[in-house]
Amino acid sequence: METTMSYSQNIMDDEYEKFIRRMNPPRVVIDNESCKNATVIQVDSANKHGILLEVVQILTDLNFIITKAYICSDGGWFMDVFNVTNQDGNKITEEPILEYIMKSLGPDSCFASSMRRSVGVTTGMDHTSIELIGSDRPGLLSEVSAVLTNLRCNVVNAEVWTHNTRAAAIMQVTDDETGGAIADAEKLSMIKKLLCNVLRGSNKSRDAKTLLSHGVTHTDRRLHQLMFADRDYERATGDGSDDKERPNVNVVNWQDKDYSVVTIRCKDRPKLLFDTICTLTDMQYVVFHGNVDTEGPEAYQEYCIRHIDGSPVKSDAERQRVIQCLEAAIERRVSEGLKLELCTTDRVGLLSNVTRIFRENSLTVTRAEVSTRAGKALNTFYVRDSSGYPVDTKIIESVRQTIGQTILRVKGSPEELNPVQQESPTRFLFGGLFKSRSFCNFGSVRSYS
Repeated sequence: METTMSYSQNIMDDEYEKFIRRMNPPRVVIDNESCKNATVIQVDSANKHGILLEVVQILTDLNFIITKAYICSDGGWFMDVFNVTNQDGNKITEEPILEYIMKSLGPDSCFASSMRRSVGVTTGMDHTSIELIGSDRPGLLSEVSAVLTNLRCNVVNAEVWTHNTRAAAIMQVTDDETGGAIADAEKLSMIKKLLCNVLRGSNKSRDAKTLLSHGVTHTDRRLHQLMFADRDYERATGDGSDDKERPNVNVVNWQDKDYSVVTIRCKDRPKLLFDTICTLTDMQYVVFHGNVDTEGPEAYQEYCIRHIDGSPVKSDAERQRVIQCLEAAIERRVSEGLKLELCTTDRVGLLSNVTRIFRENSLTVTRAEVSTRAGKALNTFYVRDSSGYPVDTKIIESVRQTIGQTILRVKGSPEELNPVQQESPTRFLFGGLFKSRSFCNFGSVRSYS
């Protein structure tokens, strides 16, 4: 009976939302005149929990840099103003992109017609999505990749994050025989079993999970959810992290207005706004007013929030939890280490081979982005020495020689490379377990398991 009543209530809510949207369709204004150095995008719409994240997610997925934002969603109406540029810091002037913005945010968009309850989740059947969460350790990415290679699975897209001794990954794989999603139930069961064993390793104190599904998941949103559910925001006692490097997050109650005010100051970077709004939304907080500004290398964000039940932050414990979770959300995507870009023809086992070479040369991957386009693998790895030392120039050059000088390129500042290793604390992340001085031909490397 309760299930039937809940289902009926959802139908009524959906119909009411559709009625409100028909009466008040979203309005989008794109202005390239009023601001000298950015395109101004204004979105007005009927209000709904999660709508702010929807808009920010769409702009972020277009790889826009949001330099300023003004947020107002008090009452039944939602209004956002964003100053955005492209990756080069220029205004958005290309007509196809402007039309796509209007289509994505305007009255005929999926954003307007559904305001998906599960933000960022779409369906598709061309691959199988694997979600992984477990304790981080040297060689983990190499082991996971080797398992998939041995089961004849091709990794077509993947993103890997590490934070606070935890590792999370979303990997989109295809069956090498069919080129599509994995349909064999026995094979799916074997993948899940073997990957759980790899993730669990020798650590019995923390849980490890492997989830399989068909379709397309909004990767960044899901990674935040996985690590949040895994409580990666809980720092171990005496973890040795430098407080000076942490984001400056503060939460105070504004008694006169019955809001809690969240302020964030930290180093600016792409997708920062998405990361903070995503976390507040997943924690069931509503942003009623907000102001975002980037001042040179620093970003400033201020939000007036309430819990979805209408209350401000009620206790010091809740306040500390909000602070910890926002710190974690900002830190998860921080690109620690030297940036390496790989571009070559895609094939089964490529990721396994590359990460095995990293592992054998004591390189640890702190973050990874794997994609495949038109048969080409376009992969980005952020690597550090697995013992916490500066990255050795000779090691990097040896790895590049093994994989191919034109295939693997070094990006970023040369200061990340240091030919002389100096003492520093050990840090265990994805990557090398030991240092190997024997280098094999890249074309003949076999998957490591």
